[in-house]
Amino acid sequence: MRIAIPVSEGKLDPHFGHCKHFALVDVDLDEKKITNNETVDAPAHEPGVLPAWLAEQGANLVLAGGMGNMAIQIFAKHGVEVIVGAPSLDPESLALSYLAGEIGAGSNACDH
Repeated sequence: MRIAIPVSEGKLDPHFGHCKHFALVDVDLDEKKITNNETVDAPAHEPGVLPAWLAEQGANLVLAGGMGNMAIQIFAKHGVEVIVGAPSLDPESLALSYLAGEIGAGSNACDH
């Protein structure tokens, strides 16, 4: 599984649509461990671009602080699960918390 996390200064960026980098964290669901972690530059911000781009990068899940409803719907069309309300932690801690069942849907920090 590949988890995409918007990052700024090494931690989750609370505003998904305007982040400049994404951590792409590969995890083994059976072993509950991280197998790879890389940070990539995001494409220029335009409505609808990030969901398609992250799907092309192989993301199966996005952990975000907040995200607009349009982006959530586009992710769903690409078969990518979205969890909003994630805390502002580093990508590895977020991925491990997800694997441990400690991160689920929370309050969406985005109001559009």
